[in-house]
Amino acid sequence: MTKVTVASGGKSPLTRGLPITLEVTKDVDAATVADVKAALAAKFPRLYVERQKLTLKGDRKALKDEATLASVGVHDGDELAVKDLGAQIGWRNVYLIEYVGPLVVHPLIYNFPEVFYGKAIEHSQLQQIAYAMVMVHFLKRELETLFVHRFSHGTMPIFNVFKNSAHYHILGGLFLAYPIYSSTYSATSPYVKGTIRENPQFLWACSAFWLFCELVNLNAHITLRNLRPPGTRTRAIPYGFGFSLVSSPHYLFDLLAWVTLASMSGSWAAWLFFVVSATQMVIWASKKHRAYKKEFGKDYPRGRKALVPFIF
Repeated sequence: MTKVTVASGGKSPLTRGLPITLEVTKDVDAATVADVKAALAAKFPRLYVERQKLTLKGDRKALKDEATLASVGVHDGDELAVKDLGAQIGWRNVYLIEYVGPLVVHPLIYNFPEVFYGKAIEHSQLQQIAYAMVMVHFLKRELETLFVHRFSHGTMPIFNVFKNSAHYHILGGLFLAYPIYSSTYSATSPYVKGTIRENPQFLWACSAFWLFCELVNLNAHITLRNLRPPGTRTRAIPYGFGFSLVSSPHYLFDLLAWVTLASMSGSWAAWLFFVVSATQMVIWASKKHRAYKKEFGKDYPRGRKALVPFIF
């Protein structure tokens, strides 16, 4: 049996009853941070486990759920602080909400040009292929979210959904769809007619490379999934196509797919979406690469880069 006092680490109506002394039916060598969270949630049901950020007294660093109390320096009778993270939403639901934006916006603008442009538009083969690329890409992401991804973090603050969704709903939805399905890229446009953007060989070559990138991206996601047993946060060194060169081939080939669409169309909107996405993926890939190297040390392949083979 271990007794731990939990005090409020921030201002929230849900922590007004704190401090409180909790009893965990394990000793400090076996009791985990997750056990303390569960005991606190039993006393304050509205402060459910996912809303809690437990820290040592006077510290801001969150304690990992799987860590034992002894391993983080907590003794019987010590005090911890809890911060209410606010209402939470599961990451799977976050992804589903994010990716549905383009799947709604693109069909509306593509199929109802009279509403958005005030006239009918004869879509070029370039526009048809670009539309198919966008729809397949985000449908694939939805299916991966449902059947492939396993999430190391269960939830996030619900209000962050609006910020996260803006990238896909606005930038990848409205800002990408409106220019690319306009008369600028139509079958009768001088920008397309008589140029390489009307050449079937060029368009199908771009389509073939784009499809290759999407399939390799999917393969990388499946590889990562297979490294993590269901319900765990187990991490292992990934190997397979692409992983011999970079730590995050799923990011690399995702970006190459968008480069293909941007190059094929020449659309400033597609290039803008690529640049913004690349900026974020560079940050994610760098963070993941550092985490791999820190966790696996000398066992991690030395020649492997974060995102760009042989360079970065």
